Amino acid sequence: MAIFKIVEIGDPVLREKAKKVTKISDALQRLLDDMAETMYAANGIGLAAPQVGLSKRIIVVDAGQGLHALINPEIISASGSVTDREGCLSVPGIWGEVKRAAEIKVRALNRDGKTIEIEASQLFARVLQHEIDHLDGILFVDRALKIARIEG
Repeated sequence: MAIFKIVEIGDPVLREKAKKVTKISDALQRLLDDMAETMYAANGIGLAAPQVGLSKRIIVVDAGQGLHALINPEIISASGSVTDREGCLSVPGIWGEVKRAAEIKVRALNRDGKTIEIEASQLFARVLQHEIDHLDGILFVDRALKIARIEG
C-alpha cells in the first residue's frame, strides 16, 4: 500500500474531465486500496483519482457508511436541495457554502466490475456529489455561494 501526494488547486489535472475506466485489473485494485489509504491518512471522507494526479473516473468515499470504491460513477437522479459547508483536500485552508441535491442515486461499477446503484442523502450524498464533480474538473469553490479561510 502507498500513500499518494494530494495535488492542490492550480494543478491542471484537477480541471480535466477524467477518463472512463475500461478494464478492471490488479493494478486498479491496488489503486483503489492506495486511494483509500491516502484518504484516511489525510483525514478525508472522499477522494477522487484526479486529486492524486490521475485522470481516471474513480472515487473512494467513507462518510460513515463504510468504504465505497466507485468506478465510473454517475448521478442518475437527484432531488431536493440543501446548502452546507464543504472543504477539500485539494483546496487546503478554504471552506465554502455549497448548494447540493439533498438526495441522489448513483450508478457505478464496484471494485469487482459489477454495476451497482447507491441511494444517498445527507453527508453521504454531498460527498458523492463533491467527488463526482472532481471527475468533471469541477471544484467546490466553483459552486460555492460563499468562501472563507479556515482560521487556525
